[in-house]
Amino acid sequence: MNRRNFLGAALGAAGSALLGRRGGTENASRQIPGATPDSEIAAAHFPADFLWGTATAAYQVEGAWQEDGKGPSIWDTFTHTAGKVKGGTTGDVACNQYHLYAQDMALARRLNQKSYRFSISWPRIQPSGTGAPNMKGVDHYSRFVDAMLENGLRPFCTIYHWDLPQALEDRGGWPNRDLASWYADYAGILAKYLGDRITVWAPFNMPWSFTYMGYGVGAFPPCRANFNDFLKAAHTVALAQSEALRSIKAASSKATVGSAYGMCPAYPKTDSDVDRAAAARYHAMNNVFFLEAAMKGHYPKAFVGEPPYKLMGFRAGDEKILHAPLDWVGFHYYTRRIVSDASRVQNFGGGGFSGTEIEADPATGRDPYTRFRAAMPTEGPLTESGLEIWPRGIYDLVTQISREYNHPIIEITESGCGYLDSPYEKDNGRVPDARRIQFFREELAELARAIADGATVRSFHAWSLLDNFEWANGNTERYGLIYVDYRDQKRTIKDSGLWYGRVAAENRLDV
Repeated sequence: MNRRNFLGAALGAAGSALLGRRGGTENASRQIPGATPDSEIAAAHFPADFLWGTATAAYQVEGAWQEDGKGPSIWDTFTHTAGKVKGGTTGDVACNQYHLYAQDMALARRLNQKSYRFSISWPRIQPSGTGAPNMKGVDHYSRFVDAMLENGLRPFCTIYHWDLPQALEDRGGWPNRDLASWYADYAGILAKYLGDRITVWAPFNMPWSFTYMGYGVGAFPPCRANFNDFLKAAHTVALAQSEALRSIKAASSKATVGSAYGMCPAYPKTDSDVDRAAAARYHAMNNVFFLEAAMKGHYPKAFVGEPPYKLMGFRAGDEKILHAPLDWVGFHYYTRRIVSDASRVQNFGGGGFSGTEIEADPATGRDPYTRFRAAMPTEGPLTESGLEIWPRGIYDLVTQISREYNHPIIEITESGCGYLDSPYEKDNGRVPDARRIQFFREELAELARAIADGATVRSFHAWSLLDNFEWANGNTERYGLIYVDYRDQKRTIKDSGLWYGRVAAENRLDV
């Protein structure tokens, strides 16, 4: 079936009573380790100007992979390679948002959303990664941004969400230092054409993840497994982050530039000094490596012994290039990590992909430089995507970043949970996903507590507005507030979406 031919279907069972249903948490209330008491959930509230939003990524929702002059990306190459994606699916069609964006932005408005975090596909703008812009791509995103504004949404642009033009990978990929300047040129093009309407820019989504998983262990495209390539890629990306900030601000006086880092709070396995030091190294490497580079012009203390700066390709004067303080700090929260020391281990090797990162093999450390083991515990329940639910983690992470970076403006750029709930025919096609509601109730209560304790949190973006193509897991996971039937692209708002819409309207959780 060629889903490109579908121009949209009914919006689902919500109808005129979209925000009218009040139930949704039946049989979901439970007290678990790390959970938040119901009394605190009931008391939680958010500032009047708090921005409720959702997040998506271009490759995961757009489809239209060869239309209007778009070039191939490394994710097109990866998904078109047999055996790489569960179920053999690709992002060729995904949610077809390239054609259905007006419908999706109208849905976001009906859910009282105020911010929409989206990404732009680099190969739509520059099919070969460099040179003059493809104006059909620019015009598409211009219309898309206009649709956001027409629906009362703040356009929050992630410039790069993992879909590198294949032509640039063919020229060495992110380990090639030249990519920093090519990327800055790309960012400048976006700011030139869209900067009159977009004021919030994040250069990269989860830079540690795509550099480590793509180049260090080969779990994601371009599927290299060379730790030295990871180190080089990480340094190039850090340079590109700061060069892009300057490029954006040179092109748009309205621009503010921040981040969309993936972060997990790190808890030491024991109270020993070595495990505490290992947890600090994890935090430095996985959470704030790129943030510290931008804010202070140097990398944090992530390594045991002499930092491998020579292997990274560090040059004299790079400190000045790296130093480009961000206007705000954005990060994702999904789950936590338990970290232990591996400084005495002689053999090192990464483990398997789990959720948002690579877990270390329990018998070894992750690598010969950071020398720690990181594991996702299972003290709390697991989502159907396999991640531990630990609501307290967002409080700990937000307050830690607030302390360490002098109370910056914080945007929660992603958070969510994967459950496979689907429309129930006996209830007029309703999607009862009570577990997702409970997940957000507990986590958001902890976020409200962090705000009450002094953190300056401006927004929260649920992952995701729509069920979408979940990278190497294909269509086997569903994170959306809106159910997508991939056969005909019909959108059905889930109970969690209805609930989240009421939260956004009332700035409290007991709705």
